[in-house]
Amino acid sequence: MKNVARTPTIVALVGSVLGLIFSGYSTSDYMQHLDRQLHAVHCSFIPGMPAAAEADSGCRAAMYSAYSAFFRETWWGGIPISLWALAVYAFYTAFAVALLVGGLRASRRAYMFFGITSVFPVVMSVIMAVISAVKLGSFCKTCIGMYIASILLVAGGVWAWLAIRKLQRVAPADGWPEGYLPDAKPAWIGLWLIGMGISVLLPTLIYVTALPDYRPRLASCGKLPEPADTNKALLKLATAHPKRPATLFVDPLCPTCKSLHQRLEAEGVIDNLDLSVALFPLDNTCNWMIDRALHAGSCVLARAVLCADPRSREALDWMYSNQEELTRLGKSGEPLLRARVRERFGAELDACIDAKSTKLRLNNILQYSVNNHIPVSTPQMYLGDQRICDEDTDLGMRFTLGQLAPEVLR
Repeated sequence: MKNVARTPTIVALVGSVLGLIFSGYSTSDYMQHLDRQLHAVHCSFIPGMPAAAEADSGCRAAMYSAYSAFFRETWWGGIPISLWALAVYAFYTAFAVALLVGGLRASRRAYMFFGITSVFPVVMSVIMAVISAVKLGSFCKTCIGMYIASILLVAGGVWAWLAIRKLQRVAPADGWPEGYLPDAKPAWIGLWLIGMGISVLLPTLIYVTALPDYRPRLASCGKLPEPADTNKALLKLATAHPKRPATLFVDPLCPTCKSLHQRLEAEGVIDNLDLSVALFPLDNTCNWMIDRALHAGSCVLARAVLCADPRSREALDWMYSNQEELTRLGKSGEPLLRARVRERFGAELDACIDAKSTKLRLNNILQYSVNNHIPVSTPQMYLGDQRICDEDTDLGMRFTLGQLAPEVLR
């Protein structure tokens, strides 16, 4: 008798294997970064292929986001969602192989279980896709690979179940041969669910027991030797519930500064900080510590942020949101950049940019950076006078803040 569920089960198996591969690469990338160093990521629709620069940034945005892992306050880096995806796809791969081997001798409840529960991965894919679109504004190719895999899995799983149901309704006149489509006891559904749970729990336990303990290193990156802002030059950003003093050294055109700012917002932390900002433009037109403009136009934007006070947070948010456009304009020349700032904030702020007092204040901020031996690199983050290590401002941020300033996470 022809196995009507064979083709759809193969489709589901292909989806499961693809999900296994993409989630495996994603988990591998995540685990490599647990050494607190920067590594390449596998970010391609073809597993194992090197990532293009723009794809790399999309995958890093996803990996460093607040949505990439659970329990990040408990363990450095937390437990990546991709690890659970890997476990689930491994379970469905094994289940699909069992259905293919069993064919019409597999139980009807097995096909029903496979079809119904295969909806779960695609539901999670929809949720993660919405988060990528709405919260991150970018898509990770490895993630898209898992989305496609979940669609193939659910399509094949539901198709196989419906094919078996249809076959049941047209049973032969003399009945089914012995052993065909047996009706397994309902208890098997519970056992299969337990099997799925074990397939997720076991790798999770192995993962967390292998995680390094970075707590002794969290406060090892130095302190501000002269934290007092005697010239009152630093910029105070308005926050809703300031609980712990913090200082950020940033450049409005620095992509990493933008990423740090977004992570602080996504973590719900930024409004719990008594936040001071030391503007540190990597532009030699105002910053004498560098010999060329790494971010052309950032001196103009830094002064614009100062002039926007007390709406400086709004100005900085706008610059981060429009960073690519402003970077292009900065490279094209100051007049075009000034025109864009004037268009957004008005002629009064534009006039303030050239004021002697504004230039003096920015110079005092840079002198504050010199007095505190700040590296010529942005961003830098300090809780009080304690520097947060660069390695702890991405995957390990929530864990680090939970150890050094737990009140800002509440």
